[in-house]
Amino acid sequence: MENQTSLSHYQIFNKVAETGNISLAAKELFISQPAISKAVKKLEADLAVSLFSRSSRGVRLTEEGKLLYEYTREAFRTLHAGESALRQFSRLGVGHVRIGVSTTLCKYLLLPFLKEFVAKHPHIRFTIQCQSSFQTMELLREGRVDIGLVGRSENMHSLNFLPTGQVEDVFVTTGAYLENMTLREGRLPQGEELLYTGNLMLLDEKNITRLYIDNYLASHHIRTGQILEVGSMDLLIEFARTGLGIACAIKEFIREDLESGHLFILPLSYPVPKREVGFCFAKSHCLPGAAQRFLDFILEADHTGAQTKGDSICC
Repeated sequence: MENQTSLSHYQIFNKVAETGNISLAAKELFISQPAISKAVKKLEADLAVSLFSRSSRGVRLTEEGKLLYEYTREAFRTLHAGESALRQFSRLGVGHVRIGVSTTLCKYLLLPFLKEFVAKHPHIRFTIQCQSSFQTMELLREGRVDIGLVGRSENMHSLNFLPTGQVEDVFVTTGAYLENMTLREGRLPQGEELLYTGNLMLLDEKNITRLYIDNYLASHHIRTGQILEVGSMDLLIEFARTGLGIACAIKEFIREDLESGHLFILPLSYPVPKREVGFCFAKSHCLPGAAQRFLDFILEADHTGAQTKGDSICC
């Protein structure tokens, strides 16, 4: 096995090279001259070269010493730069947070949080990866994102879940679509019958929301007819606005449409229970300081545009 030279020997060599004097190097490093000489000789022995030429005036680097000094000087500059960056990190809150989130939750829930947090912590950098909640949870387990914003599901083993609010799924359509159904059927279907006779629009089957709705429909033995699958909540809402059918959308995200009367909630015998949304992170991975700071901000702050734990989302 090759000899392992300690970092302190290189530090001593570097200081002697800078000062050109063993006694001055000893004074600046707060160690004795014999200790300096011993460390230099040990380093020369380990490397099998002569690093200094000695004289009554002091020491001078040999050609081999000059070559080594180029590297040690750069190495210690890098270390000092790292220490400086770390101090800045602690003082300013510099860091990087990687978040996984669906496009819908990013638009309606994450952005209000980010807006205020970034204003208070402008030195923290964010990377946002938009994909389904199932994919986000896989990225969390693989350590490719730090935090995920998802709806609660049964498939959350190995993840910690911190709820930030609730959402309510509702079935909505336009008045014009209901009129067309009345003309087509000879009468307006009622309640759950609308989901069977109408064109039902749902998110695709790889979505947590779709899984939740499928379980709801099955548990209440609600039959469905024609189903149009859509890849995103925003697109689903747009389809509903244009009168293409009955969409299952999150109530909090269509508040203006409901208040204006452009969309109507279908009255069902069994309303869809509210469900929790929140931030999650892997139990097996230690959260970076910036990510922990972001979570603390979300869960502890009580401010406009974001909600504390247990509140309903207000968009």
